[in-house]
Amino acid sequence: MILPIVAYGDPVLRKETEEIDANYPDLKQLIADMFETMYHAKGVGLAAPQIGLPIRLFIVDAAAFNEDGDEPDLENFKRVFINPIIVEEKGKEWKFEEVCLSIPVIREDVARKPELTIEYYNEKFELVEEKLDGLAARVVQHEYDHIEGVLFIDKIKPLKKQLIKSRLNAIVKGEIKVGYRMKFPLIKK
Repeated sequence: MILPIVAYGDPVLRKETEEIDANYPDLKQLIADMFETMYHAKGVGLAAPQIGLPIRLFIVDAAAFNEDGDEPDLENFKRVFINPIIVEEKGKEWKFEEVCLSIPVIREDVARKPELTIEYYNEKFELVEEKLDGLAARVVQHEYDHIEGVLFIDKIKPLKKQLIKSRLNAIVKGEIKVGYRMKFPLIKK
């Protein structure tokens, strides 16, 4: 089932998220719905807060970064991250243009470290420790930020943030058009 994606300005995107266990209600269906929602919106990652759930869960499928064959390591980079913890981030920060399904009309360069080690439970609730680098690390860092209540626009310079303020306000009010269902904080249904 395709779920509405929560837009910038909704308090759930800033909430502290809770860990879940293997008995979380309908977890398998939730994960399937999240992938269906993400693919429908043409995203490469989706965190539970983006569908209104303040839990420590996100998914990624970075195959879209390999459409031209330049990133073969990402062709099969599809993961479910439950209760993840970033153990280490290292390397010299590099900038890359990021966008977010919850902030769809804004693209900005964000500096992140290129390597990370992360521990998480997969969809079978098996504990995994994984080292990632490059775009795989970046996608995971972006989604991990969501479960920490952080958005990519929090990582841009204050002047840049001031320049995008009117576009952020338009998102809050639902004055944007996207090709997927969204839930806007100022539009009551």
